[in-house]
Amino acid sequence: LRGSDANASLFYAFRLIEAGCDPLLIARRLIAHSSEDVGLANSQALVVAVSALTALQNMGVPEGLIPLSHAIIYVCTSEKSNSVVKAMAKAKEDAVKLYNDDVPAHLKNSVYAGEEEKRLSSKYLYPHDFGGYCKQQYLPDSVKDHVYYEPSDNGEEKNIKKFMEKIKKL
Repeated sequence: LRGSDANASLFYAFRLIEAGCDPLLIARRLIAHSSEDVGLANSQALVVAVSALTALQNMGVPEGLIPLSHAIIYVCTSEKSNSVVKAMAKAKEDAVKLYNDDVPAHLKNSVYAGEEEKRLSSKYLYPHDFGGYCKQQYLPDSVKDHVYYEPSDNGEEKNIKKFMEKIKKL
């Protein structure tokens, strides 16, 4: 799958199935691969993989192997990006180290009078009032300049990258 060889992927999937492996295990691995290795380069890969699992569960074998094969080919031949996995690892590392760092005041839920006063003085900007995006700090001060997600130049991520560059200039 990772190497984008649909022929090899199908061969090994059916070799496993014919050896007694539960096809549901293959479908679950396909779901993991669709997020881990295809990711945001083709978000539809996750939908196709989950649909294949659902179809396999509802149809059983042998008919359910057709949508499973469909999904194997689709996911295998999709452009690849592991940017989600990389972003997740970076964010998790900071979250573990800095779990007590304060959320910016304008993002806090004001549950008592002192908090309400602090939040109102910091002026939360509602992004939809500004065309869907407005510049304001969302991360704690300690990580405000950290970048977790860095889109690749593959598939849909090209558009995500353009959007991120656009809003950075605002």
